Amino acid sequence: MLELNIKNETSRLRAVVLGTAINNGPTPSIEEAYDPKSLEHILAGTYPKESEMVVEMEAFNAVLKKYQVTVFRPQLIENYNQIFTRDIGFVIDDTFIKSNILPDRERELDAIQYVIDQINPAKVVRPPEEVHIEGGDVMLWNNYIFIGTYKGSDYKDYITARTNWQGVEYIKQLFPNKIVKEFDLVKSKIEARDNALHLDCCFQPVGTDKGIIYKRGFREEADYMFLVNLFGKENLFHITREEMYHMNSNVFSIAPDVVVSERNFTRLNNWLRANNFTVEEIPYAEIAKQEGLLRCSTLPLIRD
Repeated sequence: MLELNIKNETSRLRAVVLGTAINNGPTPSIEEAYDPKSLEHILAGTYPKESEMVVEMEAFNAVLKKYQVTVFRPQLIENYNQIFTRDIGFVIDDTFIKSNILPDRERELDAIQYVIDQINPAKVVRPPEEVHIEGGDVMLWNNYIFIGTYKGSDYKDYITARTNWQGVEYIKQLFPNKIVKEFDLVKSKIEARDNALHLDCCFQPVGTDKGIIYKRGFREEADYMFLVNLFGKENLFHITREEMYHMNSNVFSIAPDVVVSERNFTRLNNWLRANNFTVEEIPYAEIAKQEGLLRCSTLPLIRD
């Protein structure tokens, strides 16, 4: 049995589901694009090739193995994108929550069923149908659960809005002893530089008291100020609009002092090193073209 335990984003990682880029399928059509960034690259003819993405994911896998992390991979589905495991489920404390994802991604959950089968069934839950919530919008910070959402009345018109108010309420009821704080995120169907697809596209904690943040990813200044007050401005690395577009806040922590980052994130990686982090730099720029990066490709199961 897998004894699940996730209380924050940065404690020493022991087990994780890492997505796969093998058998990723052809470049999607314009109609099939889920987000503005993928669409941009489909139109420009620069959509990532499977062979390049496989190399990037194997570099990530090698780093996880170097730190003796148990790595599970999804079973392969023919011609199907299975990179972003963060979307399909997430763990809070010792509970595995299956996401109600976009309907045509349901098969991605089936592909990790062999992992779910190793969890105590009493600790696996599926929210009711009206609850929309994806792992990229859920961030644990000890007593806090941070949740990205979109409160606009036009929620249903946005395929980039992935977590609704029912999702926030569901987590509040499931974890009554936690402080659940939601953040209203900026969404765009047409401009990737103004679209915070998930909370981890504009914020993520690192270490024990620091974080990476993009101020303009929040619709309400008060939500941004909440994080500034909680972490302290001097502990937050502020990224630019262009850095947000390249997914600088979507790094991944293996331990409080070890961060896996994209090798082109020069300014961020220098800041991390200056703050005594070990930075494991890998190539991940091709995968980034699909509006997802390192955190998006992982589904952590056990941290110390």
